[in-house]
Amino acid sequence: MAIFFLMIGLELEREVYIGELSKIKDAILPIVGALGGMIVPALLFLSFNLGTSTQSGYGIPMATDIAFAIGILSLLGDKVPLSVKVFLTALAVIDDLGAIIMIAVFYTKTIYFVNLLISLSIFGGLLLLKRFKVKSLLLYLIGGVLMWYFMLNSGVHATITGILLAFTIPFGDGSEDTISHKLQSWLHKPVAFLIIPLFALSNTAIIISKEWMSTFSEHYSIGILVGLCIGKPLGIVSFIYAAVKLKLTTLPEDVNWNTLIGVGFLGGIGFTMSIFITLLAFDDGQIVSTSKFMILIASFISGVIGFLWLFKSLRSQKEILD
Repeated sequence: MAIFFLMIGLELEREVYIGELSKIKDAILPIVGALGGMIVPALLFLSFNLGTSTQSGYGIPMATDIAFAIGILSLLGDKVPLSVKVFLTALAVIDDLGAIIMIAVFYTKTIYFVNLLISLSIFGGLLLLKRFKVKSLLLYLIGGVLMWYFMLNSGVHATITGILLAFTIPFGDGSEDTISHKLQSWLHKPVAFLIIPLFALSNTAIIISKEWMSTFSEHYSIGILVGLCIGKPLGIVSFIYAAVKLKLTTLPEDVNWNTLIGVGFLGGIGFTMSIFITLLAFDDGQIVSTSKFMILIASFISGVIGFLWLFKSLRSQKEILD
């Protein structure tokens, strides 16, 4: 998963330097949306689980699966305005970054400071290489492996290494000749066709008992369903609405509130990241299995509603323009 987050980090780096996050005014919209999409689902989950043994699962509905969300959006073809695709991509990337920070801070139990210091020292050394414009990708990758090893043995979850490594790799002008662009392009296929499928196959095994219907009444099950299916769109839209009213940002010309609601529902597709956090949050095998089942159901519901909502919204918008 550290390799998966390396690719996410490279995408985030590109957004920061030349993309949607390169200008503060443009960046506010997805940043505010991502914050709402993390805070509201977490609070809704805690409202059902606070004071129980499953309250540690508050991070589960905070996550968005960028691959599935963008994949479903792509099913709508050229009906989707470019600004909607860019917004959802930026929101999902920021959401993933928030999840990684949360994993590092809140799902770390014991910290071994010597190993952490060594890992961060290697990170500092790689930043110096970047500063002196060293362009040997092999040096950065060797440093990244060492940084990952010591981070893994520090108690802090090693996936954060992927993000840190991404920001040490020289970006340059972002052209196809830069090592950042080459690495990002190369990583897409192994991540999409090897890493994510392997993760899914090894971690989505679900034991469904005869009394599976009763699992819907569990506090953590309700928290996951409500958090992803309701909390995500509610948080994204309400936070952006507040930011627009406060004149901190504005909606793109070809994006209306109806379309934004559909995008908010797509944000409720948790899957990879939500399952990953589930494995960190719970130790009980039955709770883990049930949580994964609920994540799949919530992601399916969110994806279907988001697709249908956007299909209707974009069609109506096109008819008005015609």
